[in-house]
Amino acid sequence: MPILNKDMTLCISLAARPSNIGTRFHNYLYDALGLNFVYKAFAPTDLGQAVAGIRGLGIRGAAVSMPYKEDVIALVDVMDASAAAIDSVNTIVNDGGILTAYNTDYLAIARLLAANKIPPATTVLLRGSGGMAKAVAAALRDAGLTRVTIVARNEAAGRTLAGLYGFDWLPEAESETAQLLVNVTPLGMAGADENVQPFSDAQVRAAQVVFDVVALPSETPLVKAARTAGRDVITGAEVIAIQAEEQFVLYTGARPSPELVRAASAFSREQSPDDA
Repeated sequence: MPILNKDMTLCISLAARPSNIGTRFHNYLYDALGLNFVYKAFAPTDLGQAVAGIRGLGIRGAAVSMPYKEDVIALVDVMDASAAAIDSVNTIVNDGGILTAYNTDYLAIARLLAANKIPPATTVLLRGSGGMAKAVAAALRDAGLTRVTIVARNEAAGRTLAGLYGFDWLPEAESETAQLLVNVTPLGMAGADENVQPFSDAQVRAAQVVFDVVALPSETPLVKAARTAGRDVITGAEVIAIQAEEQFVLYTGARPSPELVRAASAFSREQSPDDA
């Protein structure tokens, strides 16, 4: 990484529970490509002030994670089509004080569904109803999947999300099974919920593919249960690598090679003392 200097461009992330994954990913690529950039993660105590700081300090870009993906909409100037289509933001780019919101989560989910050849007739249980769940639901719909049930205890949010895409809604689904299970909640994430499995072992055994968007750790209780059961797995580490690559391009204008992206992704998943 270049020595810190007055001309260095700053990019950040905003998350309630930040990790070093994005920080390591972006800084690895800055160093590899010789870019005078630095990336830092933040847990804002006031989202409005944090976004004002992006504008006022000339911060080039910001990744936006749970639970801020919808709350930042009122704080930006322009909604790119990728964010406006699903009313969810995961990226802010600052062009001379004009803040434009994007959503690269959708692209990552769509790529992974295609890469894993998920058939349109697949039955799906999608647990979650927040901003990331919108990106997943939109990608499922656009991939031709219609047999989807949103599982969310928040009835208003769950029904609204299901209604947007013509899906069903249930408050709980302990006895339900599906060929594809998708977790889009913090369950399994490092912290208070790290030992919680959002779907039962029986549901995992009945599935064909298990998809957990949680990235820290990438080997969540759900992912471990799926691997034990011999099911195909899509991890949050895969999601974050694709969406972070697209963020990197938006911030810098440079497209790293696939080899560099793979190396940055591997480096980002190496545990540091702060992640232990």
